[in-house]
Amino acid sequence: MRKIMNNLFSSLLATSCLLAVCTSCEDMENYDNKAFTSSAKVGTILLKGTNETEDMVIQTAIAKPEQKDIKVTYKADSTLVDMYNLTYDDKAVILPKKFYAIPENVSTIAAGTVKGNDVGIHFQNLSDLNRDSIYVLPVTVADASIDFLKSTRTTYFVIKGAALINTVGNITENFLSLQTPATSTLKDMKQLTVEALVRIEKFDKLISTIMGIEGGFLIRIGDAGVPDNQIQVASSNNVTDPSWQLTTNEWIHMAITYDSSNGAVDVYLNGVKKGATQITSYRREVNWATSSFYVGKSYDNNRWLEGDISECRIWNRVLSADDIKAKDHYYVVAPNSEGLVAYWKFDEGSGQLINDRTGNGNTLVANKTITWKPVSLPK
Repeated sequence: MRKIMNNLFSSLLATSCLLAVCTSCEDMENYDNKAFTSSAKVGTILLKGTNETEDMVIQTAIAKPEQKDIKVTYKADSTLVDMYNLTYDDKAVILPKKFYAIPENVSTIAAGTVKGNDVGIHFQNLSDLNRDSIYVLPVTVADASIDFLKSTRTTYFVIKGAALINTVGNITENFLSLQTPATSTLKDMKQLTVEALVRIEKFDKLISTIMGIEGGFLIRIGDAGVPDNQIQVASSNNVTDPSWQLTTNEWIHMAITYDSSNGAVDVYLNGVKKGATQITSYRREVNWATSSFYVGKSYDNNRWLEGDISECRIWNRVLSADDIKAKDHYYVVAPNSEGLVAYWKFDEGSGQLINDRTGNGNTLVANKTITWKPVSLPK
């Protein structure tokens, strides 16, 4: 009797295990037949000031081929913003419709294959977004001709501001010159705008230098009879103004304009025109395409700029007040901007070479290795 009971128990146990295995197989089979998104759950676009458009994709796949085409339709769904904020502990708002388009919202996985065509999302007019806000565009499955894995149904595209400047150069006791002055485009400039974003640590000498040529056309700070923190445009006829004074240990965007047709010189500090227009009797074109042109040096090696520098630019036109005050202008401009002949960002992070972002080849070479500093601008 005991033997019969043991045999019966063994049979029941075997049957139970077999059923469990079959159930497990069935679950696996169901999972295998589900479609899913193979791209990242969250895609991020950083607003860098120059990226007017961006393109992202959703990729659809299935674990094993099917005998017929599989179609998956996607849609933007603003009702999922709260779910995103709850899941990722964020405070995003929905991205308005004018900032994106989904030209083709269907992904088709052809019979016998496992990957569908990408569904593209085109983001546009990004410069019109508020960089202080966080935007999200949830794109989810609206319809599918096969079961879809629930955990991957929705992709979140997040758009937010990023630091526009992450690295700057400190040129204390250093200076830079053109690597190949003979081929430089810094010549025959009838009009001129010079820009730089600087954080000066101290003024403790007669003259500090921004850039230019001693005895030609030079932008410097201080001079005999001029306060050591006051900008001076030096040429055969120097001009300055008491309102052109700088402060220490804070980031200041400076823009100096010159027009050879009338000798007009203006200075803008942080987008504000300072003082009245000064008139110099110097009426020549500016030619800086020589080995005598320096950033951070004039006359001798003791007239360096004590502090950090970034976003150095030379234009062959006079920028307007609106140009200078344009959104994010202090921190970034398009390298192909009209009239921009040299653009040195000072963000290389290593070495002695500063690349000209315009593509004009006005590479700068430092006298010695630059001290690089991490920053996050704008703050």
